[in-house]
Amino acid sequence: MTASSVLTKRADFLAANRGLRVPTPGFVLLARPNDGHGVRYGITVTKKIGNAVVRNRMKRRFRELLRAHLPAGGLPDHDHVLIGREGGVERDFAKLSDELADALGRAARGEGQKGRPPRRRRSR
Repeated sequence: MTASSVLTKRADFLAANRGLRVPTPGFVLLARPNDGHGVRYGITVTKKIGNAVVRNRMKRRFRELLRAHLPAGGLPDHDHVLIGREGGVERDFAKLSDELADALGRAARGEGQKGRPPRRRRSR
């Protein structure tokens, strides 16, 4: 995984939110085709999860999981986004690894929930 394969723009995260959703106990995987940009990934952990130390620990764990699984199991030319869930930081790393492998397999088969429609902008 290279630095160019990391999602940083808000528009990419919003586009991924309209893709396939695969929920697991530790995280939610979003997968969406990206028009030939290769395998890219992003990580989101909200402040509801905990303080900065907890959120950063969760993001480090997710990055390591993605480095291990995306080269072999990632969908080609797709954006993959992991959204941290409440119990994700306490979960065993091996369980998270198994959940990610299962979630990537489900996404490849098209199993999962349909993406959410974009929010409408407020009129002024």
